[in-house]
Amino acid sequence: METRGRLLRTLDLGILGLFVLELLLRVYAHRSEFFRDPWNWFDTVIVGIALLPASGPFAVLRVLRVLRVLRLLSVVPSLRHVVAGLFRALPGMMSILFLVALLLYVSSVMATTLFSGSSPHYFGDLPTSLFTLFQIATADGWGSIAKDVMEHQPMAWTFFVAFVLVSTLVALNLFIAVAVEALEQDSDLPEDSGGRTAEAGPGPGGDGPGGQGQLLAELRALRAEVRELRAERQGVG
Repeated sequence: METRGRLLRTLDLGILGLFVLELLLRVYAHRSEFFRDPWNWFDTVIVGIALLPASGPFAVLRVLRVLRVLRLLSVVPSLRHVVAGLFRALPGMMSILFLVALLLYVSSVMATTLFSGSSPHYFGDLPTSLFTLFQIATADGWGSIAKDVMEHQPMAWTFFVAFVLVSTLVALNLFIAVAVEALEQDSDLPEDSGGRTAEAGPGPGGDGPGGQGQLLAELRALRAEVRELRAERQGVG
């Protein structure tokens, strides 16, 4: 076991050395362009965490060295597309989260008004109702909660069924739809030679130098054409 432990530590140090060497070579090759790509910042943070000392005030942070596995996100193009698509979907997801929060609040007010007298341990006040309905929305034993309330109010099932249908099925499908649409849009974007999306966008991988360089080249070409047209008109005049 001791020999195996030394072997694993040696392998760990070797892999970490390769990561550091790769990072330094990329900085040397790209110079200032290196820091314009969010994925490079991501790799730098991951490698920096792995270099923290195993003792002293940073010993707790060494637990985060397992995050080195996340470097696969920047190495594998398909994973990079997924992450970029999820970042692209964040605005739509935030809108859905706001809608779900509003639904939880309104439903909690209704549940507190309807069921606080018969089931105070579930719906005694607004915070308790919020927690109970959040538990129901995650499908965590909501059937037992509904049955306890229905012992006192038999028609309470209508409220719970409607809430589960809207909060769980509809909201979940909306999240999936937004994520899938963002992934489809990201997959349609062109890539530069490094396999990164060329179009600028939010999140890692969306602000690469490839798309900016192409846009600047097109602007220069348009300016050159405008200058030629002006020169021709002056010559004719």
